[in-house]
Amino acid sequence: MEDTYRHKGLRQKLIKAIRRKGITDENVLSAMEAVPRHFFLDSAFAHLAYKDQAVGIGGGQTISQPYTVAFQTQLLEIKKRMRVLEIGTGSGYQAAILGTMGARVFTVERIEELYLKTKKILESGDFGNIRCYFRDGTKGLKEFAPYDRIIVTAGAGEVPEALLEQLKIGGMMVIPVGVETQVMKRIIKKSENEYAEEDWGGFRFVPFLKGKERGGRGDA
Repeated sequence: MEDTYRHKGLRQKLIKAIRRKGITDENVLSAMEAVPRHFFLDSAFAHLAYKDQAVGIGGGQTISQPYTVAFQTQLLEIKKRMRVLEIGTGSGYQAAILGTMGARVFTVERIEELYLKTKKILESGDFGNIRCYFRDGTKGLKEFAPYDRIIVTAGAGEVPEALLEQLKIGGMMVIPVGVETQVMKRIIKKSENEYAEEDWGGFRFVPFLKGKERGGRGDA
């Protein structure tokens, strides 16, 4: 797939719109200007790639609105070589932004079909150090813990204990919490059993589900 001058121009317009909405982290904006969002959409939806809206990617999942991606990423305060766990690979776009910013990304997807498709996209692009796993995201990815940052890209009814345990002391997790709508929370791990929690406004995400889904069938 090509990244043309037209695509780059549309990205610049999108970045200006996101900046007007209050995103100020230049590293986030630079990464979003560099990563071709249309690579992560089926060709039938490519014309929507640079509009500030969520787009369906199949399996009841979406590629998040660019502003939402920027907002969550800005809250993470990413620095180069940080170990970042992403729960909900989805289209792979969020992982690509984090990798482009220099993070070492470990990303988990519970839907096998989506995992296989997205892994191929991420491996074919120059998006930095990203490793993909087909796992139950509620359990995190214990073998590579602890993480400097954890980002959850689905709406959780509650914060999974496993993710809190896998966060490094001094680390941050950004997670939308709620059922119908969610409140974006930033959780800072102060010690093994002490956390500071901040609320950052309302959002709407697909639900954060347990288990894995193989070929359309769920398993625990």
